[in-house]
Amino acid sequence: MKQLVLVGALMGALSVGTAYAQEKGAKPDSGAQGHTAPNAQPNTAPSPTAPTGELALGSVSLPKSVKADGKPLPAGTYQVRLTPQQATPDAKGQTPPLERWVEFVKGGKVVGREVVTIVPQAEIALVQKDTPPKPNGAKIETLKGGDYQRLWINRGGNHYLVHFPTA
Repeated sequence: MKQLVLVGALMGALSVGTAYAQEKGAKPDSGAQGHTAPNAQPNTAPSPTAPTGELALGSVSLPKSVKADGKPLPAGTYQVRLTPQQATPDAKGQTPPLERWVEFVKGGKVVGREVVTIVPQAEIALVQKDTPPKPNGAKIETLKGGDYQRLWINRGGNHYLVHFPTA
């Protein structure tokens, strides 16, 4: 066991010494080729922009009861509006300005809310394979397995995706 520890320490010391020698311009003892510049990387797409403030997304009819923010939201017709409140991302890689809350309004009163993912028109093909709703339209779909409903709204050059567990 002591031999393995010593061999590991010796290997670590040699690699640090080789890196230091390469940094100073000396050739490494191992005969390896010198360091080359990294390949040029492609330009990245600009950060997508989300609408700011509150925005009315239209009227939708939910054919089945669902759960919105963990609470029951009965089947029915609702006005949907995007709030300025950002949702806290749950997963690495989510973009906070594109994760917001939508409210479901009936009779002038907010009766439910849920997180919405905003996808710019230029990126929708990277996210969704299904046919999107027409501009300024919406569609409700039962997802594979029947455990979730997806509300998909296409408005103002952005797509708004809300996923509900079925009640």
